[in-house]
Amino acid sequence: MMESGVPICNTCGEQLGLNSNGEVFVACHECNFPICKSCFDCDIKEGRTACLRCGTPYDDISTMADVETEGSGNRSTMAAHLNNSQDVGLHARHISSVSTADSELNDESGNPIWKNRVESWKDKKNKKKKAANKVVKEAQIPPEQQMEDKQQPLDAVQPLSRVVPIPKGQLTPYRIVIIMRLIILGLFFHYRVTNPVDSAFGLWLTSVICEIWFAVSWVLDQFPKWCPVNRETYIDRLSERYEREGETSELAAVDFFVSTVDPLKEPPLITANTVLSILALDYPVDKISCYVSDDGAAMLSFESLVETADFARKWVPFCKKFSIEPRAPEFYFSQKIDYLKDKVQPSFVKERRAMKRDYEEYKVRINALVAKAQKTPEEGWTMQDGTAWPGNNTRDHPGMIQVFLGHSGAQDIEGNELPRLVYVSREKRPGYQHHKKAGAENALVRVSAILTNAPFILNLDCDHYVNNSKAVREAMCFLMDPQVNRDLCYVQFPQRFDGIDRSDRYANRNTVFFDVNMKGLDGIQGPVYVGTGCVFNRQALYGYGPPSLPGLPKAASSCSWCGSCCCCCRPKKPSKDVSEVYRDSKRDDLNAAIFNLREIDNYDEHERSLLISQMSFEKTFGSSSVFIESTLMENGGVAESSNPSTLIKEAIHVISCGYEEKTAWGKEVGWIYGSVTEDILTGFKMHCRGWRSIYCMPLRPAFKGSAPINLSDRLHQVLRWALGSVEIFMSRHCPLWYGYGGGRLKWLQRLAYINTIVYPFTSLPLIAYCTLPAICLLTGKFIIPTLSNLASVWFLGLFISIIATSVLELRWSGVSIEALWRNEQFWVIGGVSAHLFAVFQGFLKMLAGLDTNFTVTAKAADDSEFGELYIIKWTTVLIPPTTLLVINMVGVVAGFSEALNKGYEAWGPLFGKVFFSFWVILHLYPFLKGLMGRQNRTPTIVVLWSVLLASVFSLVWVKINPFVSNDDSSTTTASCIAIDC
Repeated sequence: MMESGVPICNTCGEQLGLNSNGEVFVACHECNFPICKSCFDCDIKEGRTACLRCGTPYDDISTMADVETEGSGNRSTMAAHLNNSQDVGLHARHISSVSTADSELNDESGNPIWKNRVESWKDKKNKKKKAANKVVKEAQIPPEQQMEDKQQPLDAVQPLSRVVPIPKGQLTPYRIVIIMRLIILGLFFHYRVTNPVDSAFGLWLTSVICEIWFAVSWVLDQFPKWCPVNRETYIDRLSERYEREGETSELAAVDFFVSTVDPLKEPPLITANTVLSILALDYPVDKISCYVSDDGAAMLSFESLVETADFARKWVPFCKKFSIEPRAPEFYFSQKIDYLKDKVQPSFVKERRAMKRDYEEYKVRINALVAKAQKTPEEGWTMQDGTAWPGNNTRDHPGMIQVFLGHSGAQDIEGNELPRLVYVSREKRPGYQHHKKAGAENALVRVSAILTNAPFILNLDCDHYVNNSKAVREAMCFLMDPQVNRDLCYVQFPQRFDGIDRSDRYANRNTVFFDVNMKGLDGIQGPVYVGTGCVFNRQALYGYGPPSLPGLPKAASSCSWCGSCCCCCRPKKPSKDVSEVYRDSKRDDLNAAIFNLREIDNYDEHERSLLISQMSFEKTFGSSSVFIESTLMENGGVAESSNPSTLIKEAIHVISCGYEEKTAWGKEVGWIYGSVTEDILTGFKMHCRGWRSIYCMPLRPAFKGSAPINLSDRLHQVLRWALGSVEIFMSRHCPLWYGYGGGRLKWLQRLAYINTIVYPFTSLPLIAYCTLPAICLLTGKFIIPTLSNLASVWFLGLFISIIATSVLELRWSGVSIEALWRNEQFWVIGGVSAHLFAVFQGFLKMLAGLDTNFTVTAKAADDSEFGELYIIKWTTVLIPPTTLLVINMVGVVAGFSEALNKGYEAWGPLFGKVFFSFWVILHLYPFLKGLMGRQNRTPTIVVLWSVLLASVFSLVWVKINPFVSNDDSSTTTASCIAIDC
């Protein structure tokens, strides 16, 4: 073939052959793409009328016309290709029917997966051609007619949201103060380093190191808030554009994920309220699907969901008829408001009372199931038909899927369709790593892709109900706006909580984080993912890059002289130009087995062959051909001809415990494994790929949840978060060194991610700094020398700049002073307790493989409104802050005693020392108050351990006293000898 000089076909590998004129056959005269006559005719029969390389329509119109009638309806889907090529069935595990790695052997038909992708790519090119032709035709239409045609869709081009920048009068002074504080910090540290305290050098050096770390921590936290923004949404415009009267709704479908593990710790009634609030959303019912993941395979969860599906038939039409808020019945009926206000329907009072009675009966049935589940029968649970419950062994059971409601399921009491409700419990087997919540979420991604395949996914914790029935519409104002959604991976909502005391003693609301830090990140590359209340673009979860990835210039992919990249075309200069940087960026995507769907036309032939040989869909997504096909559908959806029973079997297959083996799940696809805070890691990977996120804060909170408000549970929660950050810090995904290759993560965004993984290490200097005041009071030394006038200016300027930064931050964010102060207090409380334990636990786990759990045991409870606030629980995390309180109180008493003995001259130096001790005690006051409880009783073991540690510390200090100079000690010894004599 090479000797004949006739090119070979790119599809079948045979010679191109000659046309009727005796010349080499050419299908596309635009790019001369090599394809033989037989392959060309085959493409025309299958309905492909454009060039495979450039997308230009073929010029041979007569040939297309001859075969058009034969080729109509012959286009097959990728699933059909895969099914026709296999005899073993879809559910044979670990057996691949057609592997893309072996696609080069299928010369005649090519790779069906790649062929399907090329077809979709060519369809887009054809649409672009048609759009261009349409523009040309419109140019030929008289301007008067164009104006008449354009008058109607004017509303369609209006944006669905807008950015509301912070007023310059608030933001400019804020930035100026930040810069001034940075300068003052530099001058302050110059003074501290150049003026050591020789009499207490160890104390001085420790304090300087701690202060430098605090300054670095402040920079990491402060500068990502440099460009805060607010946003507004226009839901009415969304309806006008996608829900026109008399037409089918064009709103995008959404799959909801609700995760639960243990129904005895996560009450089924709370989970049921979350599910009911989803089913009653103000959104087209055929666009909503709710997937409940029961990772504990509990029959209690299954039976409670059966009752919930039955109650939903009454609850959903009631909510939509009267537009009530919120649509979680427990929280709606517990509102202390006048429900008769603004209700004009005469039937409302009657129906509300009837619905409340039905809900009380429903609660009785749920509580009866909970009471029944308290004691497991010896033979295990059995279902109504007498068969054993498959999940009796929670660590060894098959996968389970049950569809309760949906398009073919039960209707509500008014005969209307209900959203789909699906119960999912993935397979568990001994010897497999299941990855906890992240693994359960990934299983839901695959199940939902097969059953409904909505283009967007919204995940919620089981205790986070929908508080705003229009929350999904708020998110769609970003995700469905062509001007915004191009590079949008997710829309994050703030977390809001019920049942917290008014003073928010332990900063459970996290107001500073959600109303200050997240707004700042929204002005850079987007907020971090916080684990719940987030609407994802499904394509971003699959690991694909955004469409705005830098395109590869065609001039860089092929030579204009010879049509291929050769040595003569390469620049001789050693430095890389922009196109080479882009090429390297794309090759990074190829090597990671993740690539950009929309840029196939920018790859040259060599790169496409790399794509086919290196990119194996099965190695990335697993062996399910149905799931692989769903990943290629950018707009989601399931084929209407799909067999429901076949889809259920395939869904069971993709939740098997061995499905993710040797795939990219948890590495590049879905929720990322490797940390208990999988949310931070998942969002970080998306931002590194070049995606951006958006922060949506509607006036009515979108979602509300419950937070652990007692001291022990709160510290245990913070311990888990901090442990996850330490795990990320010690992994390959650490923001300090990961994600520099593509250059897609903005540096301020990187600072924010670095802050999320290094903040637990602040506990080490913090606990040292909180101990220094007590040491100073016990030894009579101090960490600061006698201040000069200039030094006093630096100290005063530092304190003023700290206060000014906080005040200006409160001004543009709207956060209250009380919320800021609570946040500061809990920063110290969590830092000297939970964060400290997380650092040690993280190092033990990552270096030695030891997993230490700090258990929490309830001691007492109270039935009042905030009774949980006063529950006292024993945990080792309580010991360090209690010890700090004891030694600082002892230090204050010792300091005042020494001042009384020495006279008025000692009161001046005492003021500075006592000020720092009171600073520690004041920040730990909520901890002290929570430790005492309502009855002013503290667990005896906590008191004993704390007093013991404080006593040992004091005795060792008196014995060693390392900060007293040798001269003083010798003098003291001599005087003692003289007295003894």
